[in-house]
Amino acid sequence: MKKLYILSLVLSFTLGFAQTNLKKADALFKSYSYADASKAYEECLQNIENPSAQTLKNAADSYYFNSDARNALKWYKRLYEVQGNNLTDIYYLRYIQTMKAVMDYDDADKLTKEYLNIKGDQKEINRYVAQKKQLDSLSKAKSLYTIKNLDINTGKSDFGATFYQDRIVFTSARDTTKFSDKLYNWNNQPFLNLYVSERNPADGSLFNETLFIPNVMTKYHEATASFAANGKTMYYSTNIIKKNKLVIDRDKINNFQILKGDIIDGKLENPQKVFFDNDAYSVGHPCLSDDGQWLFFASDMPGGYGETDLYVVKIADDGTMSSPQNLGPKINTIGNDLFPFFRNGILYFSSDGHYGLGDLDVYESKFLSDGNFTTPRNLGAPINSNKDDFTFIIDKFGTYGYVSSNRAGGKGDDDIYSFVKGEPVCNQNISGKASDRKSKLPITDVTIVAYNSYNEILAETKTNFEGKYAVTVPCNKTVRLVATKTNYSNDEKTVETTKENEGEIIDVNFELSNYDDLVVKKKGVEKVDVNPIYFDYDKFDITPLAIDELSKVVFIMRKFPNIRIKIESHTDSRGKDAYNLKLSDNRAKSTRDYIVSQQIDPSRIESAIGYGETRLINKCKNGVKCTEEEHLLNRRSDFIIIQK
Repeated sequence: MKKLYILSLVLSFTLGFAQTNLKKADALFKSYSYADASKAYEECLQNIENPSAQTLKNAADSYYFNSDARNALKWYKRLYEVQGNNLTDIYYLRYIQTMKAVMDYDDADKLTKEYLNIKGDQKEINRYVAQKKQLDSLSKAKSLYTIKNLDINTGKSDFGATFYQDRIVFTSARDTTKFSDKLYNWNNQPFLNLYVSERNPADGSLFNETLFIPNVMTKYHEATASFAANGKTMYYSTNIIKKNKLVIDRDKINNFQILKGDIIDGKLENPQKVFFDNDAYSVGHPCLSDDGQWLFFASDMPGGYGETDLYVVKIADDGTMSSPQNLGPKINTIGNDLFPFFRNGILYFSSDGHYGLGDLDVYESKFLSDGNFTTPRNLGAPINSNKDDFTFIIDKFGTYGYVSSNRAGGKGDDDIYSFVKGEPVCNQNISGKASDRKSKLPITDVTIVAYNSYNEILAETKTNFEGKYAVTVPCNKTVRLVATKTNYSNDEKTVETTKENEGEIIDVNFELSNYDDLVVKKKGVEKVDVNPIYFDYDKFDITPLAIDELSKVVFIMRKFPNIRIKIESHTDSRGKDAYNLKLSDNRAKSTRDYIVSQQIDPSRIESAIGYGETRLINKCKNGVKCTEEEHLLNRRSDFIIIQK
């Protein structure tokens, strides 16, 4: 397709040449006879040792504008050897795109980085990095799209399918009209006309194609139509004509315009220009939103960001249109941004200025409530290829549609492809880090497992040397994350993922305690590290001070689910032996009951026994005078670990 249908759909008159020379080649180029110009330059340049930069540009562009990337690349490379980093923005872009068109992606990325470094625009660098990352990610995932070339295609250009009630209207250069003997010099093909076909819902194929509304047809171009939902209003692109003659601007270019008309009884009635048509520049590729309130289109009008930009006008109930509004630098680039299609709050369009697979690629961008669009996302293969991919449309349920492409393997020039789209897999990333509860330092090799509501594993990973992790889990789920590492306590968090992939859920962090920080070891026995547990005098009720210490026991038993303990309570020697024995036993069982009340399985406590004053740990037995501090050492409760 290359740029033929970008917007300057130009009429020129063939210049024959019996003897090829540079002046003849330049004349062919200036008259937009690119197919013939490319041959002329090829012959001329065989005999020119040091061609000018302009001659190299013309030779390369002659091939570029007719989608011959291999030959265009040869001359853009020569141009780069002459001009180096003095290439203008647009020639950097064309050189890069031809590299991609022949799948020299490494060289294209290298040249892209060179160009961005020269420009020094950090926003553009950031966009390149983000879009490359997104496209690289797409290349590793299974595509939602399955495409098929259609039998309706011909050896000429067929493209631009659009919905027209239960049928499909498309653009074609096939020879079915009384004007078929008149060729368009740009590519030596017949002029474009609109056709309508039936659609087979079973396989998306198109059949029974006929000219669409014969009174729309002229002897020049009619292309890229859009219709109101009721099928009664039509917008389409056509050459600017007055009194059946082309209107030529100062550069001898015939620009494109958008016409609007009413479809009545199978005819187009009252066709009128939209108010922003202008003889001095092109507007085309109209797309009417489903509700009829917005009309998107492409134009090379002054004040844009690149060769062609996307614009929108708001349409009032009485048909009044607002002034065109440029969609801004998030959508538009220094290159060509074209073929808008707006459905369900998503703008689909083609561009050769965003990072893609080569030439025009299809992108999608969501319309936000604040009136802006999200950063465009490449749809990836198989919708996109290393060639031109454009005029993407999709039904209102997001299940099927059509796209045009001049990729290899088609029937010739541009072809229409049908596609079906599978149900998108919605995933969301959760990330965070694991650190030591006591030291606050990161912990490496912590296993993070994500479970669903049925305790099935959704994802599993380990923390890196910085203690960081990331897992990918389904959208709209309750996800339980469990962090574990040998000799550490576990930790878990519950996260609710959103209904749509709305970015990463961050800072889901874990704190793990080292087992050795929670126990004391003495003479081969391990005990939970707690301070003395105090009871009111002559009582065994659990006090608030006791709860503070017992929470440490509950914590270690929760965090280490395999631990089993036995409880031993002791008194000092003061008081009667039998009384002390009974009091300590009551206190042991009281502490056990509290621990169990905190949802600890009773089977994990082997025993809870009071030993009174039978196991003193110092000299303070009956009759020995001791300080209060010395007696205190004997009033203790031990939580002895018997299994871990």
